Formats: sequence, structure tokens, C-alpha cells
Amino acid sequence: MNTFSGFIYSALEWITKFAYVNVLWILFTLAGGIILGLYPATTALYAVVRDWLKGNTDAPVAASFFRFYKRDFVKSNKLGLFITALGLLVLLNLQYIQASPALTWIHIPLFAFVLLFILFICYVFPAFVHFDVTTRKVMHHAFLLLLVNPLHTAAMALMLAAAFFLMSLLPALLFIFGASVFAFITMWICFHMLQKVGRTNAS
Repeated sequence: MNTFSGFIYSALEWITKFAYVNVLWILFTLAGGIILGLYPATTALYAVVRDWLKGNTDAPVAASFFRFYKRDFVKSNKLGLFITALGLLVLLNLQYIQASPALTWIHIPLFAFVLLFILFICYVFPAFVHFDVTTRKVMHHAFLLLLVNPLHTAAMALMLAAAFFLMSLLPALLFIFGASVFAFITMWICFHMLQKVGRTNAS
């Protein structure tokens, strides 16, 4: 009975943490006027999740989140500028092709590129919080993580799709847990990959 009670308590504690850090992500995104707040809030979210994966689960969530948010505000917005520009370029190409029936043969490779871009974004934020490097090198590391192990990438895609499907059955869950669950899945996969690479290099 004590073991079961402990399990329930631990589960409720983690559910609360996920919801809390998700609320912080929303509030700090809004605090930055969305445009300037989105990327610092997202990198802070990933940094908190990375601390959890490292075993630092007792640190105050709000204090840690604000510290990461403030520390990486400028650097994360530089990253965001590049991601936004690349995303807009992809979107413009999609709209142009959809408006030009003669170019329908390009749809398949372009949609493949869009999928690659989405997966690349899944690695950008873990790379940002794991490596203390320039924005350019963050992109380089994210691309290498994408290519180094296709099985991890496939597992990430499946887990994200499953999480989205489950939460879409009850849309309120997307609002309460969406960002934190997405960050945990992608950071967990990347953290596992990086640890494996580190052990390989050490040996």
C-alpha cells in the first residue's frame, strides 16, 4: 500500500511539474510579446527539462526557468530569427507551388523537405541547451543529430505523433501539457543519443 501511495504521489508530482512548466512557457512567451518571448521561453523550457533528465529534479522550477530565460534571451532570439526566416521561405515555396498546377511534380520532394525541416527543428532546441556554442554551430549540431541515427529520429516522430493523437482527443491537454510533453520527448531522445555518443567516445 505504501509503495502504491508513493507511486501515486510521484505521478501527481510530475504531472504538476509538467503542467507548471507549460504554464510558465505560455506566460513568458506572452511576456516577450510573443515575437520576442517565444524562443527564449522555449529554450528555457528545454533547459529545465534537460536538468530533470540529468537528475536535478529538486530545483525550483520557476526560478530555474526565469534564469534560463534571462540568460539566453538574446542568443535564443538570434536562433529564432534564422528559424523563422527559413520557415517563411518554406511556406512561401509551398504557397507558390500550390498556386501553380504546372509545378505539381515538385510537391513530393518539397513535402519531403518540409518533413526534414520539422524534424530538424525538433533537434535545434535540444542542441541549443546542450552545447554552449554559437547559433551557427547549434544548427550544425542539430543537423548532425538528425542524421546520426535514423532510428532515434523515427522513434521521436512516432512518439510525438502518438502524444499529439492522444492529446487531440481532449484538446485541453494540448493547452495544459502540449509544449512540455513535446520538449520532454525530443529532449529525452536527444539526451539519450548524446550520452551514447559520449560513452562511445570515452571508450
